[in-house]
Amino acid sequence: MPLEPLARWRLVLGEAAEGALPGHLDARGQAMDTALAWLYGREEELAQREVRERSGGQGGSVLSVPEWINGIHTLFPQETIERLEQDAVERYKIDEVVTRPDVLERVEPNATLLRAVLRTKHLMNPEVLAVARRIVAKVVRDLMEKLQREVRRTFSGTLDRRRRSPLKVARNFDFRRTLRQNLQRYSPEHKRLAIERAAFFARTRRHTERWQVILLVDQSGSMTSSVIHSAITAACLWGLPGIQTHLVAFDTAVVDLTQDVTDPVELLMKVQLGGGTDIERAVAYAAGLVEAPRRAIVVLITDFYEGGSEGMLVRRVKGLCEQGTKVLGLAALEPDATPNYDRELARRLVDVGAHVGAMTPGELATWIAEKVHA
Repeated sequence: MPLEPLARWRLVLGEAAEGALPGHLDARGQAMDTALAWLYGREEELAQREVRERSGGQGGSVLSVPEWINGIHTLFPQETIERLEQDAVERYKIDEVVTRPDVLERVEPNATLLRAVLRTKHLMNPEVLAVARRIVAKVVRDLMEKLQREVRRTFSGTLDRRRRSPLKVARNFDFRRTLRQNLQRYSPEHKRLAIERAAFFARTRRHTERWQVILLVDQSGSMTSSVIHSAITAACLWGLPGIQTHLVAFDTAVVDLTQDVTDPVELLMKVQLGGGTDIERAVAYAAGLVEAPRRAIVVLITDFYEGGSEGMLVRRVKGLCEQGTKVLGLAALEPDATPNYDRELARRLVDVGAHVGAMTPGELATWIAEKVHA
């Protein structure tokens, strides 16, 4: 949303104007002011740049750079972001993440650094890019290990408490039956139960017809976490029995990334974050991928701020729902599922048959499993 004129002047003039223009910044405006002050507040320090570079390898100062990068990508429009990044690198030499592989290698790989790398990889030379790729691989591997466990558990079938299984699988352990079968081995003296035979439930087999899962991911700058988790979710769904997965990224253009789903690192390094948003075009592309409408799920991951025609988008979604295709709109795929989206447009999509919510990757996998195996 555009700022009021006085708020814009307050940001232009900086903290020195607070006395003349008090109280004109809301929470978002204050965050913008903090980000601008972090960069332009160092104007007087340019003469001391050499000293600051020698201390640039310290943990605290390095970690503030990814945090600042992530912050400006959620606060400012694309043309402003480009100017801020250019000034940071060229004018103030804040280049730890994008130009110094020695610094980048010392930073602990984490989700914050991953987002910063994806947002600035277009500024990196080949040497830094190679280090960045290793960081992406490390964080992606950690995220995939966690999500794969959830996906396998979700799609492994439900417990069938009427049948027993000879397979000794911990998650199928039948505590009550095991207790009953071994009560005679209880020792009052030692207050212990010796288990000779453990009992386990069987699980139902999930035989399904093939379903299509089409993930449409908004790749605008504010959706970086969603792009990361969508790539990992698609990789975890790929190859599951009965599931055909597609991954499509979009801004004002549509790019089908399905061929790279098995390699989420390569996929993320190809994604171009930023730009406008044409959700309707992406939904139209997804509609063209659908083979069997009643066995297809379209997952639309976006903030619902449509740069194209809202009316056409609503009609596209309505058409999918009417033909039996399930449409899920995800307002966020952040780990805490914090929603930030155009609620009015989301409500209009719900009115024509879509589901809209905020889910973590694990919750999304569960939702898909419920629809596929309903």
